[in-house]
Amino acid sequence: MNDKVILVVSFGTSYNNNRALTIGAIEKDIRDKFPDYDVRRAFTSQMVINILKKRDDLSIDNVKQALERAVNDGVKTVIIQPTHVMDGTEYNFKIKDEVENFKDKFENITIADPLLIADDDFEDLISSITSKNDCDDDTAIVFMGHGSPAESNRVYTKLQEMLQEKDFNNYYIGTVEAKPDFGDVLAMIKQGDYKKILLKPLMVVAGDHAQNDMAGDEEDSWKSMFKVEGYGVECVVEGLAQSQDIRDVYIKHAQKAIDDLN
Repeated sequence: MNDKVILVVSFGTSYNNNRALTIGAIEKDIRDKFPDYDVRRAFTSQMVINILKKRDDLSIDNVKQALERAVNDGVKTVIIQPTHVMDGTEYNFKIKDEVENFKDKFENITIADPLLIADDDFEDLISSITSKNDCDDDTAIVFMGHGSPAESNRVYTKLQEMLQEKDFNNYYIGTVEAKPDFGDVLAMIKQGDYKKILLKPLMVVAGDHAQNDMAGDEEDSWKSMFKVEGYGVECVVEGLAQSQDIRDVYIKHAQKAIDDLN
């Protein structure tokens, strides 16, 4: 049993295929990069944990359970690598607060950064999401994020501003549960002369929000609402973590957390 653990903490998803392509891929890359560490998994969504247990008899720890397991295993060093996009409510209440209760249980315990914290993180994300831009000028590329009531929700506005500064003027950022919302994005798009919309999730995993709120056939999905406005719509249902560039950001954050302990 290794006494050094990297605990990869994700929101989680009940979509098995995309979980393997995203969360599983992040975990594999971290395992390959840091062979001296035991890489473990935890989810912050208890609802997802419960669904997987009931439906698939798949047991996944929440953060508290994973840390208790590490204590019982005699682990001395824990690096927590969140796969969340930002330091929102899940990060603050289900990771940071939980870790506070275990600070005296390990020789070392630290939390690495989520995807978007420093300016370099935004640069890396922009480079990744714009690298495959082969769309015509009449196409608006719309990314749908989750959104958060936390102050960190400002990452979406910052990302939009940085895209514009770099002349990616056909890129638009919205969220499904916060601001900017669909109406805000639609208002921006109507200022241009677009005929088509390319919809993509700005989420690590292409789970329920991406499958249904973005690309679903229901009348309140973004796909359906853009169609009602007269646009042709194409959906790319891929989580951000399906990109090696994005997974490399998490590797970089984990490495920094390890370096800071030394």
